[in-house]
Formats: sequence, C-alpha cells, structure tokens
Amino acid sequence: MSADRDRFWMARALAEAERGRGAVEPNPLVGAVVVRDGELVGTGHHERFGGPHAEVFALQRAGDQARGATLYVTLEPCCHQGKTPPCTSAILQCGIARVVAAIRDPFPKVNGDGAARLRAEGVPIEFGILAEEARRINAPYLKRLATGLPYVRSKWAMTLDGRTATTTGDSRWISGSRSRALVHETRGRMDAIVAGIGTVLADDPMLDARPPGPRTAARVILDSQARLPINGRLATTARAIPVWLAVTDRAPRERIVSLEALGCEILRFPGDGPVPILGLLEELGRRGLTNLLVEGGGAVVGSFLDAGQVDEVDVFVAPLVEGGSHGFSPVRGSGFSLMAEVPRLADLDVSVIDGDVRIRGILPSPWRRSERFRSDQA
Repeated sequence: MSADRDRFWMARALAEAERGRGAVEPNPLVGAVVVRDGELVGTGHHERFGGPHAEVFALQRAGDQARGATLYVTLEPCCHQGKTPPCTSAILQCGIARVVAAIRDPFPKVNGDGAARLRAEGVPIEFGILAEEARRINAPYLKRLATGLPYVRSKWAMTLDGRTATTTGDSRWISGSRSRALVHETRGRMDAIVAGIGTVLADDPMLDARPPGPRTAARVILDSQARLPINGRLATTARAIPVWLAVTDRAPRERIVSLEALGCEILRFPGDGPVPILGLLEELGRRGLTNLLVEGGGAVVGSFLDAGQVDEVDVFVAPLVEGGSHGFSPVRGSGFSLMAEVPRLADLDVSVIDGDVRIRGILPSPWRRSERFRSDQA
C-alpha cells in the first residue's frame, strides 16, 4: 500500500485517538481504524481509563471484514494482561493481515514486545507513519514514562503590551467570553490546576471548570506560609473539589490545622524558601497526575520556566493596550541574559477567537530527546 494511503488512514486513527482526551489518562490516547480493500470497515478509540482499548472497538465494529484487512493504530498494540486482555491476541484472532503503528509504546510491559508477538505469528507490523503527530498528542503520557513527572501547560491572558492587569490590579476581563470558555474546556481535561497564593489573595478564584469536563482537577496552591483565606472560595469548597496546599517549613502549625479542618490537603516541603518546583512535580507524579495547568501569576509561571518545567504554553492576547509601568506581567522569574538563549516555541498553532489571538506551542525539553519519547522502531 502506498505511503500516502497509509498516512491518510493514520491521520484518521489520530483523529479517533483525540476523542478520548480527558477520559483515559494516565493511559495514552489511542485510536485505530480497520481498512479492507481500500474501504474503512471499523473505527475505535480508547474511551475511558480501565476500559477496552482502541483496537478492540475497531475490530468489533469491523466484524468478519477484519480478516485480511489492515489495522492502523496510533500506538503499538499491547501484549500483556492488564485491566483488559492483550490487544495482540484480539488482532491475531480476527485474522488481521497487516498492522501499521505510528510509534512504539515505551511502557515497560510492551516496549517492542507487542510487535515481536505479532511478527512471531506471521503478522507484519510497520512503524513511523505520522510518528511526530502521534508523539505530539501523547506527549503527557510519554513525559510521565520518561521522567515520572506530569506534563505542564502554562496558560495566561494578556494585553497587546504584555499586561495581565491594570495598574490597580484589575484583570476582569482581558480576554473575551469565548476565550474564557476555551480555558474552562482545558481545565475540564486537567488533573490539577496550579496557582500562586498572590493570585488567590487578589482574585479569590474558584479554579474550576464550568461546565464540568470529563475530569475534576485538583486545585494546587503554592502557599509556603499557608496564607490561604479560610473564608475564601477555595477553602470553603475544598470538600467538594480537592485543594492541595503546597507549603514549606514557614507555614505556622495553627494555620495548617485550620485549613486541614476545612478539607484542604497539605503538601509539605522542607526549607524556609519558596515551594520547590521540581519537588512539587515529583510529588504530583507519584500521585499519578499526567496533565498539569499552571495559571499564574507571573512569579509562579516564571518559577516553572526557570526550573525548565514548562512543556507547552497557551496564551490569549487581547486587542487592548494598557500602558503603565507596573509589574503585572505574565511571566517573571530569573529570565535569560541573552536573547539567543531564549527558548523558541515549536509546533505553533495560532488562531483568532472573537478578536483575541490564541497562540499555542511547545517548549524544548531534554526529555523529548529521550529514547522513550523518540523511538518509532520496534
């Protein structure tokens, strides 16, 4: 079959995979299509964590037409008994003649063994078709396998002159209603949303998704001294939506006791300085988090950037010019001394939303060069 045709069907499988976003994590997004004699006979995607895999749905829908067909799948089929039976067994039982997979699955119980099982039974499997696209949609899964850390997106809204508030601190609203709705959609697919105590004290935010999405994100507040107001919206809703308060040795015990009584969970870090970003991410990774949204303020975003732990940005630029010489900027921290050192976004996606310009892109990270992320051979 031609490479163009393979790319066409793999693109269809990638679109299927996207349908599971927010519902399957920490599992990967996976899509599959079954093609026989140039015709689509079955589609499927991984729909929920713990549920059947994409290949199973696609093969079931193909039925008898799967025999002699080609299966296109965005990730190497699994070969082990987990929450579901191995997909390689289903592929062999249905009589699939050829498998095309975008990338290898670096999960230790798969990691080339799925391909080896199929080849041992006489079913050829090829890798590499739209591999970059497959790695892109599963970057959170691949980062967590490579590093044990969640994937970090940073979001902010700003004026044309780079301000996140007026000189008085007023920030409602910089972006338009449609942009804010898209932010709520993103929140509804996150495992946690991070903000600093400065933002909380200034805005008393809920940091929730409205309407709710497929996931309910924990609200993680960087608050070294446990200053979270006990009458604020976060503390008073902590039993309904998790609030995790990251504190250091600077936090008074009586404040911790009061906040725990309201349902806040305390994440303690040693030292009398700010909350360590890498230590926080390691703790969130141990808790199984895959997707993290950092919303600010500028000092918090800057601390993640200084730590080399911003993987992706999502920025809304409003057609406003605020002026002034205040410090309400979206990213602070140490910054860079030379413009040549400043990381440049890749995979840019720019769109206009009711007058706002939305800019999305990924930042270079060492883990993206790791074997677990890059390999598309097996």
